[in-house]
Amino acid sequence: MQLLSGGRAIQRLIFLWLTVLATGMAPRLAVAEDVEVDVELVLAVDVSRSMTPRELEIQRRGYAEAIVSDEVVNAIREGLVGRIAVTYVEWAGSWSQNIVVGWTLIEDRDDATAFAAQLTARFENSLRRTSISGALDFSSGLFDGNGFTANRRVIDVSGDGPNNHGRPVVPARDDTLEKGIVINGLPLMTEEGMGSQWNLDDLDVYYRNCVIGGPGSFVLPVEGWEQFPSAVRQKLVLELAGRQPENFRDLVVRIADEEPYDCLIGEKIWGRMRDIWSEP
Repeated sequence: MQLLSGGRAIQRLIFLWLTVLATGMAPRLAVAEDVEVDVELVLAVDVSRSMTPRELEIQRRGYAEAIVSDEVVNAIREGLVGRIAVTYVEWAGSWSQNIVVGWTLIEDRDDATAFAAQLTARFENSLRRTSISGALDFSSGLFDGNGFTANRRVIDVSGDGPNNHGRPVVPARDDTLEKGIVINGLPLMTEEGMGSQWNLDDLDVYYRNCVIGGPGSFVLPVEGWEQFPSAVRQKLVLELAGRQPENFRDLVVRIADEEPYDCLIGEKIWGRMRDIWSEP
């Protein structure tokens, strides 16, 4: 048996490998495929300074209770695929976003319970300013490379005031819609927290005209914190089932006969307040 020198042995190995490649016999590297789900859902929740610690906790616990409810678990099971992917994000100013629970596959009650446990494991403090545009820009980027694929991608935005930081909300909304992402809204018209000067009496109309969009998009206003848990359950069921609420005509974006709405109202309120603060 003839022994090859080190250099000739390496050349022989290279030759053999090139031969394998040329004949298509090279081993294929395993490429993980995205997991198919019925919907990819971002829960984008306002934690701006206008929210009290009690309100922040109500939001977390409300979503945690909703995700494990019979209504939501059944809606997940009744989907064509029978599972969803969801992530929970808290947001405030244009650069203030925090992923509380990363992308999670939910297909049964145990998965939902684990998600809820992560959501309520700890509670953070509120942050400054309100940037719905920042929340949309951040959330729309979370779908790329998340390991899931679905026919429906949805961002669910909840908040207690208009955009007042970062770029205007309408361009952010339109950029999100161009990606095929639906935006639904949960305006919190509770007026409990500090900074009542930021409140809009028609926050639901603001959301309808300036924030939400896409096929079947809707606004589900919350006028009191006692309504929050049931509103979240209803909203999740509608989103998971891909259905519109029964009172859809009252909630749909940009009703044709509605007067034009000033989507820069939040920025203008902030500007007026800055003028007052700067006065001697």
